[in-house]
Amino acid sequence: MAEPVGHPPSGVRRLTHRRVLAIALPIVLSNATVPILGAVDTGVVGQMGAAAPIGAVGIGAVILASVYWIFGFLRMGTTGLVAQARGAGDAAEVSAYLTRALMIAVIGGAGVIALQMPILWAAFHVSPASAEVESMARSYISIRIWSAPFAIAIFGLTGWLIAQERTRAVLLLQLWMNGINIGLDFWFVLGLGWGVAGVAIATVIAEVTGAVMGLWLCRDAFGVPAWRDWAVVLKSERLVHMAKVNTDIMVRSVLLLSIMVSFAFLGAGFGDVTLAANQILMQFIEITAYALDGFAFAAEAIVGTAMGARSRDAFRRGALLAAFWGMVAAVALAVAFALFGGAIIDAMSTATPVRVEARSYLWWMVLAPVAGLASWMLDGVFIGATRTRDMRNMMLLSVATYAVAVWALIPLLGNHGLWAALIISYIARAVTLGWKYPALERDVAG
Repeated sequence: MAEPVGHPPSGVRRLTHRRVLAIALPIVLSNATVPILGAVDTGVVGQMGAAAPIGAVGIGAVILASVYWIFGFLRMGTTGLVAQARGAGDAAEVSAYLTRALMIAVIGGAGVIALQMPILWAAFHVSPASAEVESMARSYISIRIWSAPFAIAIFGLTGWLIAQERTRAVLLLQLWMNGINIGLDFWFVLGLGWGVAGVAIATVIAEVTGAVMGLWLCRDAFGVPAWRDWAVVLKSERLVHMAKVNTDIMVRSVLLLSIMVSFAFLGAGFGDVTLAANQILMQFIEITAYALDGFAFAAEAIVGTAMGARSRDAFRRGALLAAFWGMVAAVALAVAFALFGGAIIDAMSTATPVRVEARSYLWWMVLAPVAGLASWMLDGVFIGATRTRDMRNMMLLSVATYAVAVWALIPLLGNHGLWAALIISYIARAVTLGWKYPALERDVAG
């Protein structure tokens, strides 16, 4: 909500390492549980002793993530817009933005369910996976898709909480969802023998209950009349601004996801064993992304409130402090992957060919946190500032760079070339956004 009377806006309060860590660390812990869930999903089906179930869960999760991540604008846009309203002391807009986000979630989720058949057709039309993997993945998706409105709503709820710097609430929400999901994974897959379908059902239950808890955590928004004042919620200039921000982020998300989806499908072209190995290694990438996103999210909240308060000093200091702690996290991750990566791979699969294949690419996982740090941190800064057109345009350049790298490196290096192209895409994103940063800082004070 808006700052209490008599207190300066958050964007102009003294910004210290302690404040940044107070925002970031619960998010780091919260986000770290998400790839842990992915590792458990992979690990429980890995106990079936075959590559196909691992590949099926991986491909199915990537397809649904591709659909849901299109709605990732709801998390990012909500954070930036609410943080700026909070920094400006506009309590009505802080509340109204949550209602707008939930409206988008309901409409978008209903659309995903209605379009599930063409989504399935399109996904498997372009996927080169084996018939066995495709059949299992189709079963997985056809179950999980029914929780779409709840999964999308969680984006908006989480974004609202982050903008409020209520990151411990975000941690509580993720612990609830992933704890439920992990417990049900073991019960449904290892206990009841439901296989891939059991993983999907566990996720549906976790997402539905997670959305309900998220509404409860955001209950303060419903104490301000503006949340159901349709004259405020449907105010045309606010809706237009929100639409522009969200559209830019959606396009940016589609471009980013085109990289991740093409990575999964290109990896599938190397065979089921390489596909399974890549899926295991993607858990390392997800751990990296979610850990560094914790500091990027802190940058979003601080930069957004600084932008709303028109404080250039707070804007710059917030970006720098968040980046400093992100660097510390990136180095720690790289060291951890170098020391324990092999043991993690062995824990996630009992299939010897998959273990051997995954280990041969482990050094890319050591490189990824350091190579990707700047791209994640600059994303946080630009989201908080709602400078989404720049994000969209620079992502387009990054996708083009990735495509050239894929074209040039896969014929020479095979799956190593595919991993190199992914790392190059991170670097391209950092360089292009870094080019735009000086102008962004100059514009803070208007």
